[in-house]
Amino acid sequence: LKQPARLKEAVNKVRTDGLRPTLDAVRTKLQQSMPLGYCNVGEVISIGSEVSSVSVGDRVVSNGPHADMVAVEENLCAKIPDSVSDESAAFTVVGSIALQAIRLVAPGFGEVVVVMGLGLIGLVSVQLLAASSCRVIGFDKDKSKVELARKLGIESYKVDDVDPVGKVIELTGQTGADAVLITASSDSNQIVSQSARMSRKRGKIVLVGVVGLHLSRDDFYEKELSFQVSCSYGPGRYDPEYEEKGHDYPIGFVRWTERRNFEAVLSALEKGQLVVDRLITKSCEFSRFKDVYDNLSAPSQIATLFHYEGQSKPNPTLVLSDDRSLVGGQLNVGIVGAGNFCKGVVVPLLNSLNYQVKTVASRSGISATEMARKLNADIATTDHTEMIDDPSINLVLILTRSQTW
Repeated sequence: LKQPARLKEAVNKVRTDGLRPTLDAVRTKLQQSMPLGYCNVGEVISIGSEVSSVSVGDRVVSNGPHADMVAVEENLCAKIPDSVSDESAAFTVVGSIALQAIRLVAPGFGEVVVVMGLGLIGLVSVQLLAASSCRVIGFDKDKSKVELARKLGIESYKVDDVDPVGKVIELTGQTGADAVLITASSDSNQIVSQSARMSRKRGKIVLVGVVGLHLSRDDFYEKELSFQVSCSYGPGRYDPEYEEKGHDYPIGFVRWTERRNFEAVLSALEKGQLVVDRLITKSCEFSRFKDVYDNLSAPSQIATLFHYEGQSKPNPTLVLSDDRSLVGGQLNVGIVGAGNFCKGVVVPLLNSLNYQVKTVASRSGISATEMARKLNADIATTDHTEMIDDPSINLVLILTRSQTW
Protein backbone atom coordinates (compact mmCIF):
# COMPACT_ATOMS: atom_id res chain seq x y z
CA LEU A 1 0.00 0.00 0.00
CA LYS A 2 1.30 3.44 -0.94
CA GLN A 3 -0.32 5.23 2.02
CA PRO A 4 -0.12 2.95 5.07
CA ALA A 5 -0.79 5.90 7.41
CA ARG A 6 -4.21 6.40 5.80
CA LEU A 7 -4.98 2.69 6.20
CA LYS A 8 -4.06 2.93 9.87
CA GLU A 9 -6.44 5.88 10.29
CA ALA A 10 -9.24 3.87 8.69
CA VAL A 11 -8.59 0.86 10.91
CA ASN A 12 -8.61 3.04 14.03
CA LYS A 13 -11.86 4.66 12.93
CA VAL A 14 -13.46 1.24 12.47
CA ARG A 15 -12.49 0.40 16.05
CA THR A 16 -13.98 3.59 17.46
CA ASP A 17 -16.92 4.36 15.14
CA GLY A 18 -17.77 1.06 13.50
CA LEU A 19 -17.55 -0.24 9.94
CA ARG A 20 -20.51 1.56 8.32
CA PRO A 21 -19.56 5.10 9.45
CA THR A 22 -15.98 4.45 8.39
CA LEU A 23 -17.03 3.27 4.92
CA ASP A 24 -19.27 6.32 4.54
CA ALA A 25 -16.44 8.64 5.60
CA VAL A 26 -13.95 7.01 3.23
CA ARG A 27 -16.37 7.14 0.29
CA THR A 28 -17.11 10.81 1.02
CA LYS A 29 -13.40 11.61 1.14
CA LEU A 30 -12.67 9.79 -2.11
CA GLN A 31 -15.51 11.62 -3.86
CA GLN A 32 -14.27 15.06 -2.82
CA SER A 33 -12.76 17.28 -5.49
CA MET A 34 -9.56 19.11 -4.70
CA PRO A 35 -7.77 22.06 -6.29
CA LEU A 36 -4.68 21.16 -8.30
CA GLY A 37 -1.39 23.00 -8.43
CA TYR A 38 0.53 25.27 -6.06
CA CYS A 39 2.71 27.52 -8.23
CA ASN A 40 1.38 30.68 -9.81
CA VAL A 41 2.20 34.24 -10.77
CA GLY A 42 -0.23 37.10 -10.97
CA GLU A 43 -1.06 40.72 -10.28
CA VAL A 44 -2.49 41.82 -6.94
CA ILE A 45 -6.03 43.17 -7.42
CA SER A 46 -7.05 43.49 -3.77
CA ILE A 47 -5.46 43.26 -0.30
CA GLY A 48 -6.66 42.99 3.27
CA SER A 49 -6.59 45.92 5.65
CA GLU A 50 -3.58 44.58 7.56
CA VAL A 51 -1.44 43.58 4.56
CA SER A 52 1.70 45.71 4.30
CA SER A 53 4.26 43.81 2.20
CA VAL A 54 2.44 43.98 -1.16
CA SER A 55 0.23 46.54 -2.87
CA VAL A 56 -2.46 46.47 -5.53
CA GLY A 57 -0.75 46.24 -8.91
CA ASP A 58 2.32 44.32 -7.67
CA ARG A 59 3.40 41.17 -9.47
CA VAL A 60 3.61 38.31 -6.98
CA VAL A 61 4.16 34.58 -6.73
CA SER A 62 2.00 32.44 -4.49
CA ASN A 63 1.23 28.84 -3.66
CA GLY A 64 -2.39 29.19 -4.71
CA PRO A 65 -3.97 26.49 -6.89
CA HIS A 66 -4.49 26.55 -10.66
CA ALA A 67 -7.05 29.32 -11.20
CA ASP A 68 -7.33 32.67 -12.90
CA MET A 69 -7.91 34.26 -9.48
CA VAL A 70 -6.66 33.03 -6.12
CA ALA A 71 -6.76 34.31 -2.54
CA VAL A 72 -3.84 33.54 -0.23
CA GLU A 73 -2.52 34.79 3.08
CA GLU A 74 0.29 37.33 3.12
CA ASN A 75 2.85 34.76 4.27
CA LEU A 76 2.20 32.66 1.16
CA CYS A 77 3.14 35.18 -1.50
CA ALA A 78 6.18 37.27 -2.41
CA LYS A 79 6.82 40.26 -4.67
CA ILE A 80 8.62 39.54 -7.96
CA PRO A 81 11.72 41.62 -8.86
CA ASP A 82 11.25 43.76 -11.98
CA SER A 83 13.92 41.88 -13.95
CA VAL A 84 12.34 38.43 -13.40
CA SER A 85 9.78 37.39 -16.00
CA ASP A 86 6.42 35.88 -15.11
CA GLU A 87 7.47 32.61 -16.77
CA SER A 88 10.61 32.33 -14.63
CA ALA A 89 8.87 33.43 -11.45
CA ALA A 90 6.33 30.63 -11.86
CA PHE A 91 9.08 28.23 -10.73
CA THR A 92 9.49 29.95 -7.35
CA VAL A 93 7.42 27.60 -5.22
CA VAL A 94 8.92 24.47 -6.81
CA GLY A 95 12.33 26.07 -6.32
CA SER A 96 11.51 26.55 -2.65
CA ILE A 97 10.87 22.82 -2.27
CA ALA A 98 14.36 22.17 -3.60
CA LEU A 99 15.85 24.98 -1.50
CA GLN A 100 14.32 23.70 1.73
CA ALA A 101 15.86 20.27 1.14
CA ILE A 102 19.23 21.90 0.48
CA ARG A 103 18.95 23.84 3.73
CA LEU A 104 18.52 20.52 5.55
CA VAL A 105 21.65 19.22 3.82
CA ALA A 106 23.49 22.41 4.87
CA PRO A 107 26.37 21.78 2.43
CA GLY A 108 29.73 23.44 2.95
CA PHE A 109 31.96 25.07 0.35
CA GLY A 110 33.37 22.43 -2.00
CA GLU A 111 31.40 19.51 -0.61
CA VAL A 112 30.19 16.76 -2.92
CA VAL A 113 26.41 16.45 -3.16
CA VAL A 114 24.74 13.76 -5.27
CA VAL A 115 21.25 14.38 -6.65
CA MET A 116 19.32 11.18 -7.38
CA GLY A 117 16.60 12.05 -9.89
CA LEU A 118 16.82 14.84 -12.47
CA GLY A 119 13.18 15.74 -12.89
CA LEU A 120 11.92 19.27 -12.29
CA ILE A 121 12.91 19.51 -8.62
CA GLY A 122 16.16 17.68 -9.28
CA LEU A 123 17.17 20.05 -12.10
CA VAL A 124 16.40 23.04 -9.90
CA SER A 125 18.32 21.47 -7.01
CA VAL A 126 21.51 20.90 -8.98
CA GLN A 127 21.62 24.55 -9.99
CA LEU A 128 21.06 25.85 -6.46
CA LEU A 129 23.72 23.48 -5.14
CA ALA A 130 26.19 24.62 -7.80
CA ALA A 131 25.42 28.23 -6.82
CA SER A 132 26.37 27.22 -3.26
CA SER A 133 29.86 26.20 -4.51
CA CYS A 134 29.24 22.48 -4.19
CA ARG A 135 30.48 19.80 -6.54
CA VAL A 136 27.26 18.29 -7.84
CA ILE A 137 26.81 14.83 -9.37
CA GLY A 138 23.46 13.87 -10.88
CA PHE A 139 21.84 10.54 -11.79
CA ASP A 140 18.65 9.74 -13.67
CA LYS A 141 17.25 6.90 -15.73
CA ASP A 142 16.17 9.22 -18.57
CA LYS A 143 18.82 10.13 -21.13
CA SER A 144 17.24 13.47 -22.11
CA LYS A 145 17.24 14.72 -18.51
CA VAL A 146 20.85 13.64 -18.03
CA GLU A 147 21.83 15.55 -21.17
CA LEU A 148 19.90 18.63 -19.99
CA ALA A 149 21.72 18.54 -16.65
CA ARG A 150 25.03 18.37 -18.49
CA LYS A 151 24.07 21.45 -20.50
CA LEU A 152 23.54 23.18 -17.16
CA GLY A 153 27.12 22.31 -16.25
CA ILE A 154 26.42 19.36 -13.96
CA GLU A 155 28.31 16.03 -13.98
CA SER A 156 25.45 13.67 -14.77
CA TYR A 157 25.05 9.99 -15.60
CA LYS A 158 22.35 7.63 -16.79
CA VAL A 159 21.87 4.96 -14.14
CA ASP A 160 21.62 2.18 -16.72
CA ASP A 161 25.04 3.10 -18.12
CA VAL A 162 27.03 3.20 -14.87
CA ASP A 163 26.96 1.87 -11.34
CA PRO A 164 25.95 4.99 -9.37
CA VAL A 165 27.67 3.81 -6.18
CA GLY A 166 30.90 2.87 -7.89
CA LYS A 167 30.92 6.07 -9.95
CA VAL A 168 30.57 8.32 -6.90
CA ILE A 169 33.26 6.42 -5.02
CA GLU A 170 35.52 6.77 -8.04
CA LEU A 171 34.84 10.49 -8.55
CA THR A 172 35.46 11.28 -4.88
CA GLY A 173 38.72 9.40 -4.58
CA GLN A 174 37.17 6.59 -2.53
CA THR A 175 35.78 9.06 0.02
CA GLY A 176 32.10 9.06 -0.89
CA ALA A 177 29.58 11.87 -1.13
CA ASP A 178 29.15 14.34 1.69
CA ALA A 179 25.40 14.33 1.08
CA VAL A 180 22.77 12.78 -1.17
CA LEU A 181 19.56 14.53 -2.17
CA ILE A 182 16.87 12.13 -3.37
CA THR A 183 14.49 13.85 -5.78
CA ALA A 184 13.35 10.72 -7.60
CA SER A 185 9.94 9.08 -7.79
CA SER A 186 10.04 5.30 -7.60
CA ASP A 187 8.67 2.37 -5.64
CA SER A 188 12.13 0.84 -5.50
CA ASN A 189 14.05 0.59 -2.22
CA GLN A 190 17.28 0.50 -4.20
CA ILE A 191 17.61 4.29 -4.41
CA VAL A 192 17.89 4.73 -0.65
CA SER A 193 20.29 1.79 -0.44
CA GLN A 194 22.50 3.22 -3.18
CA SER A 195 22.43 6.63 -1.52
CA ALA A 196 23.66 5.12 1.72
CA ARG A 197 26.40 3.08 0.07
CA MET A 198 27.75 6.05 -1.92
CA SER A 199 27.86 8.31 1.16
CA ARG A 200 30.93 8.98 3.24
CA LYS A 201 31.00 8.17 6.94
CA ARG A 202 28.52 10.42 8.79
CA GLY A 203 27.13 11.69 5.52
CA LYS A 204 23.62 13.06 5.10
CA ILE A 205 20.71 11.79 3.04
CA VAL A 206 17.68 14.05 2.50
CA LEU A 207 14.53 12.79 0.80
CA VAL A 208 12.36 15.11 -1.27
CA GLY A 209 10.79 12.63 -3.67
CA VAL A 210 8.75 9.49 -3.08
CA VAL A 211 10.72 6.24 -3.03
CA GLY A 212 10.64 2.87 -1.33
CA LEU A 213 11.66 3.19 2.32
CA HIS A 214 12.47 -0.32 3.45
CA LEU A 215 15.83 0.65 4.93
CA SER A 216 18.70 -1.71 5.57
CA ARG A 217 20.19 -1.16 9.01
CA ASP A 218 23.59 -2.30 7.79
CA ASP A 219 23.64 0.41 5.11
CA PHE A 220 23.30 3.11 7.76
CA TYR A 221 24.82 1.63 10.91
CA GLU A 222 28.50 1.35 10.05
CA LYS A 223 28.70 4.88 8.61
CA GLU A 224 26.43 6.53 11.20
CA LEU A 225 24.48 8.17 8.39
CA SER A 226 21.70 10.66 8.99
CA PHE A 227 18.42 10.43 7.07
CA GLN A 228 15.83 13.18 6.92
CA VAL A 229 12.64 13.85 4.97
CA SER A 230 12.19 17.40 3.74
CA CYS A 231 8.77 18.98 4.28
CA SER A 232 7.63 20.98 1.29
CA TYR A 233 8.87 24.56 1.01
CA GLY A 234 9.97 25.42 4.51
CA PRO A 235 9.05 26.19 8.12
CA GLY A 236 5.44 27.30 8.36
CA ARG A 237 4.14 24.64 6.00
CA TYR A 238 1.00 22.99 7.38
CA ASP A 239 1.01 25.32 10.40
CA PRO A 240 -2.41 27.07 10.58
CA GLU A 241 -0.95 29.86 12.71
CA TYR A 242 1.49 30.72 9.92
CA GLU A 243 -0.46 29.85 6.79
CA GLU A 244 -4.01 30.79 7.78
CA LYS A 245 -3.66 33.36 10.55
CA GLY A 246 -0.60 35.15 9.17
CA HIS A 247 1.62 34.83 12.24
CA ASP A 248 5.22 34.97 11.03
CA TYR A 249 8.12 33.28 12.81
CA PRO A 250 10.71 35.66 14.33
CA ILE A 251 13.68 35.83 11.96
CA GLY A 252 16.10 35.62 14.88
CA PHE A 253 14.79 32.15 15.72
CA VAL A 254 13.62 30.84 12.33
CA ARG A 255 15.82 32.34 9.62
CA TRP A 256 14.11 30.67 6.67
CA THR A 257 10.35 30.30 6.38
CA GLU A 258 8.11 29.49 3.42
CA ARG A 259 7.93 33.09 2.34
CA ARG A 260 11.59 33.86 2.93
CA ASN A 261 12.46 30.80 0.84
CA PHE A 262 10.22 32.20 -1.92
CA GLU A 263 12.18 35.45 -1.76
CA ALA A 264 15.53 33.62 -1.83
CA VAL A 265 14.55 31.71 -4.99
CA LEU A 266 13.37 34.92 -6.64
CA SER A 267 16.75 36.45 -5.80
CA ALA A 268 18.52 33.47 -7.41
CA LEU A 269 16.40 33.94 -10.53
CA GLU A 270 17.21 37.64 -10.58
CA LYS A 271 20.97 37.00 -10.31
CA GLY A 272 21.00 34.22 -12.91
CA GLN A 273 22.00 31.57 -10.37
CA LEU A 274 18.85 29.64 -11.29
CA VAL A 275 17.93 29.39 -14.98
CA VAL A 276 14.60 27.77 -15.79
CA ASP A 277 14.03 28.54 -19.49
CA ARG A 278 15.31 25.10 -20.55
CA LEU A 279 12.99 23.39 -18.08
CA ILE A 280 9.83 24.57 -19.84
CA THR A 281 8.47 21.72 -21.93
CA LYS A 282 5.26 23.42 -23.01
CA SER A 283 3.34 26.67 -22.58
CA CYS A 284 -0.40 26.76 -23.29
CA GLU A 285 -3.79 28.11 -22.29
CA PHE A 286 -5.36 26.54 -19.23
CA SER A 287 -8.25 25.27 -21.37
CA ARG A 288 -5.85 22.57 -22.60
CA PHE A 289 -5.20 21.25 -19.10
CA LYS A 290 -6.58 17.77 -19.84
CA ASP A 291 -4.05 17.14 -22.61
CA VAL A 292 -1.25 18.20 -20.27
CA TYR A 293 -2.37 16.03 -17.35
CA ASP A 294 -2.91 13.03 -19.62
CA ASN A 295 0.77 13.19 -20.61
CA LEU A 296 2.38 14.03 -17.25
CA SER A 297 4.24 10.73 -17.13
CA ALA A 298 5.85 11.16 -20.53
CA PRO A 299 9.67 11.06 -20.18
CA SER A 300 10.05 14.29 -22.10
CA GLN A 301 7.83 16.24 -19.70
CA ILE A 302 9.52 18.54 -17.21
CA ALA A 303 7.37 21.65 -16.70
CA THR A 304 4.29 23.11 -18.38
CA LEU A 305 3.16 26.71 -17.97
CA PHE A 306 -0.55 27.51 -18.05
CA HIS A 307 -1.79 30.95 -19.07
CA TYR A 308 -5.13 32.47 -18.10
CA GLU A 309 -7.20 35.03 -19.94
CA GLY A 310 -8.41 36.49 -16.66
CA GLN A 311 -11.57 38.35 -15.72
CA SER A 312 -12.32 42.04 -15.33
CA LYS A 313 -13.22 41.59 -11.67
CA PRO A 314 -13.61 38.74 -9.14
CA ASN A 315 -16.92 36.90 -9.24
CA PRO A 316 -17.56 34.93 -6.04
CA THR A 317 -20.80 33.40 -7.29
CA LEU A 318 -21.52 30.61 -9.76
CA VAL A 319 -25.13 30.27 -10.96
CA LEU A 320 -25.83 26.62 -11.67
CA SER A 321 -29.52 27.01 -12.47
CA ASP A 322 -31.84 30.00 -12.56
CA ASP A 323 -35.00 28.56 -14.03
CA ARG A 324 -36.46 26.78 -11.04
CA SER A 325 -39.28 28.24 -8.96
CA LEU A 326 -40.13 27.58 -5.34
CA VAL A 327 -42.88 25.03 -4.83
CA GLY A 328 -45.60 26.12 -2.43
CA GLY A 329 -44.92 25.07 1.15
CA GLN A 330 -41.24 24.35 0.58
CA LEU A 331 -38.47 25.93 2.62
CA ASN A 332 -35.99 27.85 0.50
CA VAL A 333 -32.71 27.07 2.25
CA GLY A 334 -29.29 28.62 2.23
CA ILE A 335 -26.32 26.70 3.64
CA VAL A 336 -23.09 28.24 4.94
CA GLY A 337 -20.34 25.63 5.19
CA ALA A 338 -19.90 22.54 3.04
CA GLY A 339 -17.72 20.43 5.30
CA ASN A 340 -18.08 16.94 6.71
CA PHE A 341 -20.78 17.94 9.21
CA CYS A 342 -22.92 19.27 6.38
CA LYS A 343 -22.35 16.18 4.23
CA GLY A 344 -22.63 13.53 6.88
CA VAL A 345 -25.25 14.90 9.31
CA VAL A 346 -27.32 17.79 7.98
CA VAL A 347 -27.89 16.71 4.39
CA PRO A 348 -29.38 13.30 5.33
CA LEU A 349 -31.76 15.09 7.74
CA LEU A 350 -32.82 17.68 5.18
CA ASN A 351 -33.47 14.98 2.62
CA SER A 352 -36.40 13.82 4.74
CA LEU A 353 -37.96 17.31 4.83
CA ASN A 354 -39.88 19.35 2.29
CA TYR A 355 -37.12 21.77 1.37
CA GLN A 356 -35.21 23.20 -1.57
CA VAL A 357 -31.63 24.40 -1.25
CA LYS A 358 -31.11 27.58 -3.24
CA THR A 359 -27.56 28.60 -2.28
CA VAL A 360 -24.48 26.94 -0.79
CA ALA A 361 -21.68 29.15 0.53
CA SER A 362 -18.20 28.00 1.51
CA ARG A 363 -14.72 29.50 1.77
CA SER A 364 -13.68 27.09 -0.97
CA GLY A 365 -15.31 27.58 -4.35
CA ILE A 366 -14.74 23.90 -5.18
CA SER A 367 -16.49 22.60 -2.06
CA ALA A 368 -19.36 25.08 -2.47
CA THR A 369 -19.91 24.04 -6.09
CA GLU A 370 -19.58 20.34 -5.33
CA MET A 371 -22.12 20.50 -2.52
CA ALA A 372 -24.49 22.72 -4.53
CA ARG A 373 -24.55 20.19 -7.35
CA LYS A 374 -25.07 17.34 -4.91
CA LEU A 375 -28.07 19.15 -3.40
CA ASN A 376 -29.39 20.34 -6.77
CA ALA A 377 -29.01 23.93 -5.57
CA ASP A 378 -29.20 26.98 -7.83
CA ILE A 379 -26.14 28.90 -6.64
CA ALA A 380 -22.64 28.22 -5.26
CA THR A 381 -20.75 31.12 -3.73
CA THR A 382 -17.79 32.11 -1.57
CA ASP A 383 -19.62 35.26 -0.40
CA HIS A 384 -22.14 34.30 2.28
CA THR A 385 -23.45 37.88 2.58
CA GLU A 386 -25.19 37.61 -0.79
CA MET A 387 -27.16 34.64 0.48
CA ILE A 388 -28.07 36.25 3.79
CA ASP A 389 -29.32 39.35 1.94
CA ASP A 390 -31.43 37.26 -0.46
CA PRO A 391 -35.11 37.85 0.46
CA SER A 392 -36.20 34.61 -1.22
CA ILE A 393 -34.28 32.51 1.31
CA ASN A 394 -36.28 31.88 4.48
CA LEU A 395 -33.88 29.54 6.30
CA VAL A 396 -30.09 29.83 6.63
CA LEU A 397 -28.10 26.98 8.16
CA ILE A 398 -24.65 27.97 9.43
CA LEU A 399 -22.62 24.78 9.55
CA THR A 400 -19.08 26.11 9.92
CA ARG A 401 -16.72 25.76 12.83
CA SER A 402 -16.65 28.63 15.31
CA GLN A 403 -14.87 31.83 14.21
CA THR A 404 -14.35 30.72 10.61
CA TRP A 405 -16.39 33.50 9.02
